[in-house]
Amino acid sequence: MKGSKKNRYLYNPCDNNTMKATEKIKSVIKADLQEFNQNFGKTMKSNVPLLNIVTKYLLRRKGKQIRPILVFLSAKTIAAPNDATHVAASLIELLHTATLVHDDVVDDAMERRGFLSINALWRSKIAVLLGDFLLAKGLLLSVEHKQYELLEIVSEAVKEMSEGELLQIQKTRKLNITEEEYFNIITKKTATLLAACTASGARSVSEDHSVVEKMKQLGLNLGIAFQIKDDLFDYETSAVIGKPKGNDIKEKKLTLPLIAALENAPGKERKEIIRMINKKSSKRNTYDTIFKFAHKYNGVQYAQDKMHFYKQSALDVLADFPESEAKKSLADLINYIVSRKK
Repeated sequence: MKGSKKNRYLYNPCDNNTMKATEKIKSVIKADLQEFNQNFGKTMKSNVPLLNIVTKYLLRRKGKQIRPILVFLSAKTIAAPNDATHVAASLIELLHTATLVHDDVVDDAMERRGFLSINALWRSKIAVLLGDFLLAKGLLLSVEHKQYELLEIVSEAVKEMSEGELLQIQKTRKLNITEEEYFNIITKKTATLLAACTASGARSVSEDHSVVEKMKQLGLNLGIAFQIKDDLFDYETSAVIGKPKGNDIKEKKLTLPLIAALENAPGKERKEIIRMINKKSSKRNTYDTIFKFAHKYNGVQYAQDKMHFYKQSALDVLADFPESEAKKSLADLINYIVSRKK
């Protein structure tokens, strides 16, 4: 395993306030999450020893589990979670993990959540095949349990995510992305998967299509707010985050803070910033200049305002559901997603 010795030197600092916030949110679905965690590893099992080694490495480095939490809270806001809810949570997490593994190959990323990525340890061929394996496992899980509607919800999300990635690649090459195109990209890339979480959670406990659609809209609004928050991390001076500061600029990705600032700036400064991004310089002063530019021309403030607008839109949808502990926790999760530090 190339690079495995380096793993001990990579550490993702843990924020105690983050842990307290998420533990409180999870308390209402604690039993469901415990059962999910006990069973999720089994869904990755294989007769191939190498696959089991790699998947065990993945399981040890799980993130905050936002997506399965969303599935269970969305379901419990409507009715008690059931076997179908557990299938939905596992299906979402398998497909999400597969897309992360594939993303690291596409981006040639060496780290994921502060640890060496699968791509770094086992190289791209194994990473691609692992992603394919996880996708197949997710499809088989839903078919085995005859959860075809859940499969349809999630498959649609995966299709949209692929389209979003390709659209972003196309626009990155020309550096001519508009605000409308940005929202189209992040809706496809990020929001559709969170919408699949809330929609599949709702569908697992309800056959009322209006209820499922309402939860889907909540997830879409939340997903847009989630991605804007991620994009804002690049423009914060001090934050413990899961990606290097300036990462989007290195990859020539124009996100909302910069798109809005470029729209507000005089032509001469606008051209100079585009030239700097095109040059793809990794110098510290290049990033600092771009960060200052985004703040100077209100791009950061504009993005923050948009993020809060979509957060509130998600909360407004949630307001239509009956009061419950699950509903309160879902509201807390929505607020946490836009206030998180990483």
